[in-house]
Amino acid sequence: MLTDALRQALKDAQAQVNSLVLGKEQAVRLAFTALLADGHLLIEDLPGLGKTTLAHAMAATLGLGFQRVQFTSDLLPSDIVGVSVYDAQARSFSFHPGPVFTQVLLADEINRAPPRTQSALLEAMAEHQVTVDGTTHALPQPFFVIATQNPVDLAGTYPLPDSQLDRFLLRLDLGYPDEAAERALLAGADRRTLIAQAMPMLGDDDVLRLRKAAAAVHASDALVRYVQALLARSRHHAGVRVGLSPRAGIALLRAARAHALLLGRGHVLPDDVQHLFAAVAAHRLVADVDAGDDTTLAQAILHAVAVD
Repeated sequence: MLTDALRQALKDAQAQVNSLVLGKEQAVRLAFTALLADGHLLIEDLPGLGKTTLAHAMAATLGLGFQRVQFTSDLLPSDIVGVSVYDAQARSFSFHPGPVFTQVLLADEINRAPPRTQSALLEAMAEHQVTVDGTTHALPQPFFVIATQNPVDLAGTYPLPDSQLDRFLLRLDLGYPDEAAERALLAGADRRTLIAQAMPMLGDDDVLRLRKAAAAVHASDALVRYVQALLARSRHHAGVRVGLSPRAGIALLRAARAHALLLGRGHVLPDDVQHLFAAVAAHRLVADVDAGDDTTLAQAILHAVAVD
């Protein structure tokens, strides 16, 4: 159970991020859902819509160690995980850790790097460790990756492979702000200045406690059957070449538990699953060429399965 102080700190943290990323309450809630579910977050949208601002606002509010890596076409895997350097005096190799050895890692424009470099994050995201020259190094806890990417039809991008996409618990897009939020952005202070002045609302121990509380949120047998029905439907739905795996179902339940906790509940409702399904499932679906976009497919799957 959460203490009143920790519950209030979580509310304050969300409020602060919402004050920095205007008009995107749903996206902010999804970002906190990924954090509490011990997952990673992929933000996909056009340049200039606040992807990096959201990542910086989350990092400043969480009060965790933070590193940013700008992904480019010439970035090497060693630029992310680190490298072993020979020390002539000691006659041995010493490991120099890369920026992945942090608690919040911003992988900015991740799909501007080639697949070989993208894959440097696979082990880190799945197992919270990296292996260099046969030696395994544990990453700090908690570990949270926020990656941004531009739409794959823009110049200079490399599509993320399915194995990399599957490491992200949620994918979201921000879209253009509404009229009121855009006016406030245009008339207000620079976002970078406001983020620099932001106060940390949560610490590493707080995040770990919140993750433990989220994992303990109750999901009934009926709720699990509903998730299983969604998985089964995805594997036979028109336009889907490869449906959702059991790991996708586990991810959906983890996210639903965290979402319920954010809303102050100790149990998961079908509403939680429905609210999160597209964000969890769409990027894991492999669609036929002429089937339309994956988000539309995910919504169609969701509408095709009734709640018991």
